[in-house]
Amino acid sequence: MSLLVKGGRVVTSEADFLGDVLVEDGIVRALGASLDVEADRTIDAAGRYVLPGCVDVHTHMDVAFQGVSACDDFTSGTVAAAFGGTTTIVDFAEQPQEGGGVRAGIEEWHAKLAAAGPVIDVGFHVIVHDLGGDAEAELLELPETGVTTLKLHQAYPGLFMLSDEEIFRCMRIARRTGALAMMHAENGGAIEVLIEQARAAGHAEPVWHARTRPPLTEVEAVGRAIALAELAECPLYVVHVSCAGSVEAIAAARSRGLPVWGEACVHHLFTDESDLERPDFEGAKYVFTPPPRRATDRERLWAALADNTLSVVSTDHFPNFFADRRALGGEDFSKIPNGTGGVEERLMLLHHHGVNEGRFSLNRMVQLLATEPARLLGLYPKKGSIVVGGDADLVVFDPEREVEITAERMHSRSDYTIYEGYRVKGAPETVLVRGELVVEDGELRAEPGWGQFVARAAFGQPLG
Repeated sequence: MSLLVKGGRVVTSEADFLGDVLVEDGIVRALGASLDVEADRTIDAAGRYVLPGCVDVHTHMDVAFQGVSACDDFTSGTVAAAFGGTTTIVDFAEQPQEGGGVRAGIEEWHAKLAAAGPVIDVGFHVIVHDLGGDAEAELLELPETGVTTLKLHQAYPGLFMLSDEEIFRCMRIARRTGALAMMHAENGGAIEVLIEQARAAGHAEPVWHARTRPPLTEVEAVGRAIALAELAECPLYVVHVSCAGSVEAIAAARSRGLPVWGEACVHHLFTDESDLERPDFEGAKYVFTPPPRRATDRERLWAALADNTLSVVSTDHFPNFFADRRALGGEDFSKIPNGTGGVEERLMLLHHHGVNEGRFSLNRMVQLLATEPARLLGLYPKKGSIVVGGDADLVVFDPEREVEITAERMHSRSDYTIYEGYRVKGAPETVLVRGELVVEDGELRAEPGWGQFVARAAFGQPLG
């Protein structure tokens, strides 16, 4: 079936024009100021933006951490994403603990994906726990599976944290295979000492999550990760950058021409440490890692997104239920389950507070939410833009629609959102994934299972 999206303001990272987009067989076949074509169906986009589907390269669906499971699986999480204008996510498969194979972890995530049935497209990273057994050999073959990013941790001793030797080995493998190294940059050893001291002193409140993970523990780890990547001659992507010091370290690396990119997450743009001090244990809703920082750090992140020091805005989507936070961490801040949602709120928040408030342009917003994540993560030009031959992942966005964000209106299974009560102007109206109507007029149109796994290209290579 052919479909014509007609008369909208087509906005990509580089273009901005009034025109039409012709879709056939799930692919963009033509675009222009006024296409003289007929189609089986026409969507009138007059007065709307026509955006490329957003790409969220940092989500955690259907996974357990710190004694609690994410409340979204690949159905509910991708439904929420679709209503928020996101048409592709890249989720984190995990190498099993205690010597499990890397391929076994990816196979487990494929099984989860098949069981749940996504409504948008999904790719995978892999989290590397250790290099025992056949792990190194499997990592060398990993790009053949379409998984071209290695997630490495400098935090969470005994669970995720790798030694510098292991990180360096993984980076050398990434260089050989064309993979991209992704780094969770925090000094896990120092943080463990600070947590022990705080607990010994009787501190239990949520705010101590931030006080035991001060900015310097992140800044040190970012600097160390950059040095190891430079030594390994490996491209580096630093996830959830949260403070000014880390931004400056990334800026310095980029100024020297190093292949280093930084990601901001939505929640760090809208919170600060004072949120952790909210009464009646409400502060526990703001426990995520890295923690909320100072208001000055938040403003530095916004500026870094505008000037391209930071390249991507993702969500680190890992929502859970507030009752679990209270039950597990009510008497010990270090046991409060980490994480927050945002996969549905991201585009609305960045449009309202980024574009409407003059922090950056529409083109830059598209670059941050769609084009650059697709380019860096091996999805471009199939995803992340509106180009002839690319997937027809499109968002018809009403810039005048006013929305109050509430947990009740969002589509995540979580019983809260940290953006409760935020009022935004501008929201998705119609969302297509490979030409299929997934969201239209506030209703889900696609059946679970329409979404499919996307095998990604090696770093720097186009995805055809």
